Amino acid sequence: MTADGAPLRVGLIGAGAIAAAHLDAWQALGAECVISSRTRPTALAERFGVEIADGADALIDLVDIVGVLAPTPTHLDLALRAIGRGRHVVCEKPLALTSAEAQRLADVADAAGVRLLPAHVVRYFAAYRRIQQEVISGGIGALQTLRLSRAGAGPTTAWFYDENEGGGLIRDLLIHDIDQALWLAGPVTTVRARQDPPSVAGRLSAPVTASVELIHANGVTSRIAGGWLGEGVPFRTSIEAVGTAGALAHDSARETGGAARTPSVDTDSGHLPPQTEDHPYRAQIADFAEAIRTGRDARVTPADGVAAVAVVDAAYASLAAGGAPIPV
Repeated sequence: MTADGAPLRVGLIGAGAIAAAHLDAWQALGAECVISSRTRPTALAERFGVEIADGADALIDLVDIVGVLAPTPTHLDLALRAIGRGRHVVCEKPLALTSAEAQRLADVADAAGVRLLPAHVVRYFAAYRRIQQEVISGGIGALQTLRLSRAGAGPTTAWFYDENEGGGLIRDLLIHDIDQALWLAGPVTTVRARQDPPSVAGRLSAPVTASVELIHANGVTSRIAGGWLGEGVPFRTSIEAVGTAGALAHDSARETGGAARTPSVDTDSGHLPPQTEDHPYRAQIADFAEAIRTGRDARVTPADGVAAVAVVDAAYASLAAGGAPIPV
């Protein structure tokens, strides 16, 4: 609710697979929601009992908070339009196509006095949060290496496979684990990346896999692997943190019950982090709403979003250089 006790008014731009999770999360807080999309999302609107605005600008005029869930190439323009009218913004990852664009968003939001949340939802998964807390507290001694993986059936929309149009396996999928590596081990100095098969004129063919190696400023090495695989391949993630005094690990495939989807919030396809029983999408939105109310930082800051995109920039530079190390 707002400071005067009225319900939050939230508008979501984009009606892809992730929209249901955002709608569920906002409605769990009692928010009044409206949606907009280039294709009129009648089924989604009926499912959640929300209105459809007549375009993005009409939606922005109606609400206090805007969720930018549309394809990556639209993030900068839509977020700037919302910020320009004094709206707080939740922007799906990646924050923008390039780190320069992401930094521009962060700077404009700061100057306007509005809040900007890069939606790196994996920080709100309980298993990943527990590992982060244990690493930060020194429970496994000094961190030495991180290994992270993420793979499943690929998306079905063509732009995801076009690196020239804001898609790409590393940019869209592995950015989750890049953000985790930054969260756990801090800033990165060098990036190497490989992709199999390589893109041709910026276009990917599925199945496709990629690996990214990060060298952090503190000497930690992070190795990240993932893929968009065949139709029907179940989504699976893993993380292992190795320190001087022990190791921590999580594998979503080995959980009992933890990977169960919530029927009303099914994130649909195997390339998205699943909705689990600990409700990470709800936790993400609740954290942002509380940050707006209290003035504190959310768990993910605009600077975090910029840093993740900077590493993605370096990963694609490494691919273009045949896997050579690229400084960040």
